[in-house]
Amino acid sequence: MTDVDEVIARVHRAEWARVVATMARRFGDLDIAEEMTAEAFAAAVERWPTDGIPPNPGAWLTTTADHKAIDRLRREAKRREKYQEALMLSDSPEPLGVIDDDRLRLVFTCCHPALAMEARVALTLRMVGGLTMPEIARAFLVQEAALGQRITRAKTKIKAARIPYRVPYREDLPARVTGVLTVLYLIFNEGYLASGPGTEAVRGELTAEAIRLTRLVRELMPSDGEVAGLLALMLLIEARRTARVSASGALVSLAEQDRSAWDRELIAEGHALVRARLASGQAPGRYQILAAINAVHTDAGDVSETDWSQVIALYDQLVRLDPSPIVRLNRAIAVAEVDGPQVAAAEVDALPLEDYHVFHATRADLLRRLGRHEESRAAYDRAISLAGNTAETAYLIRRRDELPRPFGNGRG
Repeated sequence: MTDVDEVIARVHRAEWARVVATMARRFGDLDIAEEMTAEAFAAAVERWPTDGIPPNPGAWLTTTADHKAIDRLRREAKRREKYQEALMLSDSPEPLGVIDDDRLRLVFTCCHPALAMEARVALTLRMVGGLTMPEIARAFLVQEAALGQRITRAKTKIKAARIPYRVPYREDLPARVTGVLTVLYLIFNEGYLASGPGTEAVRGELTAEAIRLTRLVRELMPSDGEVAGLLALMLLIEARRTARVSASGALVSLAEQDRSAWDRELIAEGHALVRARLASGQAPGRYQILAAINAVHTDAGDVSETDWSQVIALYDQLVRLDPSPIVRLNRAIAVAEVDGPQVAAAEVDALPLEDYHVFHATRADLLRRLGRHEESRAAYDRAISLAGNTAETAYLIRRRDELPRPFGNGRG
């Protein structure tokens, strides 16, 4: 990859969502916003290697996308009304209303309650998060083709129902916030551990953007406990980011991390949010419970000091809200620390997660602790075959290769 290619890839990660959001606000059409942004990046790939990288790549991309959109609308007589509207918007600024951030407005637009929740989330991850179809498909544990159909149907419904890209009114926010939080959490997760093969372990621009947008949502909805819970959760996870990848590029487990490298300011802010929600006396939601679990982990000076019983109690609350196999898998990891790996392994084996690499990695670790090394090796092999991130794969290979070899195989 050339230096220009690397710059374009970096600019794509940083600017995609902003350019799409700007185009969506101006032209009121998600297809035009996405297609013209893609064409602008294609123009950059063609022109920047010879013309040089512009001083302000984001502005260049926005201007290019804007010109391409207007040229397209000029050619389509049946969309003359949209063309006139676009010209008017270029001359008179749109009122900002309760949300003055283009990307956050696009999040709330894509999370319209007229769309099914999965469609809201998938569409927003594509439009705002800039995630690729394979990345979103992995987040949903579905096939890429099915995911593409879901996004296409969501766009079609927005057009057919004439759902406007407009400034949401304050009374719109509560009906849309659940989908918005789901989207922001998935964007954060993709940044915290990128899922694509061969990708960097952490995409800091995604975690930073997810936190920024969540802070904005909290300013809009300061009394919403789940908004505060999600922000706390993100901060407590982000605080550990620099300790999660070794110098060799392999993932470092929570038990092995250098806790002196954790960001204590982020931890303090996250703990304060968790304490404030507990003091409110309101029944906690999913993100508040997850934040409390992470508060327990970040409160321990060493893994041996972790209050695993409290972690299990919190997971018991979460299972009542969300009895999904992944939540039960995470609970089983804590059970192994209190009741032992045999009890946890029985719980894990009952879960329908055959295509989820963390399921096999968890089984591999429990089988290793039970001394069932060949079964553990097979589980590690399966986890390695399913893992998408290079750093995670390196960690799993290291753990597998640390298993003792059986006698008589000639390899020690």
